[in-house]
Amino acid sequence: MIARRVREAHVYSEIVPHTMSAADMLSRDPVALIVSGGPSSVYEEGAPTVDQEVFEAGVPLLGICYGHQLLARALGGAVEKTGLREYGRTEAEIVDPGAVLDGSPATQTVWMSHGDTVNRAPEGFTVGAKTAGSPVAAIEDRDRRMVGVQWHPEVRHTPLGQDLLENFLYRVAGIDPDWTNEGVIDEQVTRIRDRVGDGRAICGLSGGVDSAVVAALVQKAIGDRLTCIFVDHGLLRAGEAEQVERDFVEATGVRLVVRDARRRFLDALKGLVDPEDKRKAIGREFIREFEEAAREVASDGVGDVRFLVQGTVYPDVVESGGGVGAASIKSHHNVGGLPDDLQFDLIEPLRTLFKDEVRAVGIELGLPEAMVWRHPFPGPGLAIRIIGEVTEERLEVLRAADLIVREELMAADLDREIWQCPVVLLADVRSVGVQGDDRTYGYPVMLRPVSSEDAMTADWYRVPHEVLARISTRITNEVTEVNRVALDVTSKPPGTIEWE
Repeated sequence: MIARRVREAHVYSEIVPHTMSAADMLSRDPVALIVSGGPSSVYEEGAPTVDQEVFEAGVPLLGICYGHQLLARALGGAVEKTGLREYGRTEAEIVDPGAVLDGSPATQTVWMSHGDTVNRAPEGFTVGAKTAGSPVAAIEDRDRRMVGVQWHPEVRHTPLGQDLLENFLYRVAGIDPDWTNEGVIDEQVTRIRDRVGDGRAICGLSGGVDSAVVAALVQKAIGDRLTCIFVDHGLLRAGEAEQVERDFVEATGVRLVVRDARRRFLDALKGLVDPEDKRKAIGREFIREFEEAAREVASDGVGDVRFLVQGTVYPDVVESGGGVGAASIKSHHNVGGLPDDLQFDLIEPLRTLFKDEVRAVGIELGLPEAMVWRHPFPGPGLAIRIIGEVTEERLEVLRAADLIVREELMAADLDREIWQCPVVLLADVRSVGVQGDDRTYGYPVMLRPVSSEDAMTADWYRVPHEVLARISTRITNEVTEVNRVALDVTSKPPGTIEWE
């Protein structure tokens, strides 16, 4: 995300692992360095670090969150675990704006996610800001052109974060904003053609924006040597299977094979409650379906199918623990859920892109807006929106409630305002209610409307009360198994968008 924000400021950026040696890093002749955040404590054994020479090389440097703590500690400051954590929105008081906070008001809203705290700045640094839980929330050494901030300027929930990054890039580091990111599609098409050669590929199509965009991109590269496989795993929302079959083929003309695997997936999910077990079972069965589909596609005698195209995007990789030093939050069926005996070579052209970048590619490829702006929907489908075992009866209950929510949000013209609104069935919980003077003992459902730009961070969306009232009334009246509707008002972090 930091790299993308830098690119948005028209400065070229590359991501390198913290394990890269200072010599290798500096051999690239960087005009600035940014040390990013992470989930570790600087005092943990084996915690990620960077070579001391990086901080002493004379290259302008910005430390963010964990990087702020590494910078402070490396140059003689003090970092402590005070027991006071800060997550989500926090008010920062600007003490000395310097260059990096120039133009900031006396206080600004910032997005925090930390446990350890810098409580003494290194010699030569001025304290630029403080918060209730961070007495040294921002530091700057103007002579050495080094800056550290405890908060996350790269997320949209820090409203002035891009100003901070641009101040660092332009004013502290002295970089001219002259880079543009053009030709992403042409670059990926060339790479795909070089990789596939005269081979064939299949693409797992789910109907979501990621798989739709990657399918259109790969079709542009290799034409009819791509076959899209739509696996109806029985975990889709109401009407989605029919929509995928109709809309995507109409928009792209791609060859589409539909496989009815509803029984296979339900059997694989039988008895599973833990969300990691569900995700990995679904990932395994997807691959088995793709293998069978590939054999059928290859039966035409033209040649074997070697490549599997997936719409993996960068948030999937991050949450699955991709990258050196990254924490695994949950396995995504197309990353951490893949089986060890995978028979395909993967093609993942969107792996370094965020959702808004994927949508921009989709628009440029000419996909319909309704497809490009569809709310994100997880590959494992409703299986990870049922808390408890997945059964046909529970799926039908959740589909009915979910459809009502989607209808009401569209009627209120909120479907483009809200990033997504998972509806979660708390299937292992029962709630006492009263309907028609009779006692009921039904399921509660949880609404999870969120605003976001890239799924890396999110805030709960303030749905108007009258819309919430209509949703609640319709669900409890029309879905007889549900007698309570609740609203999730948790930001990300600490909560992920999906419950499982």
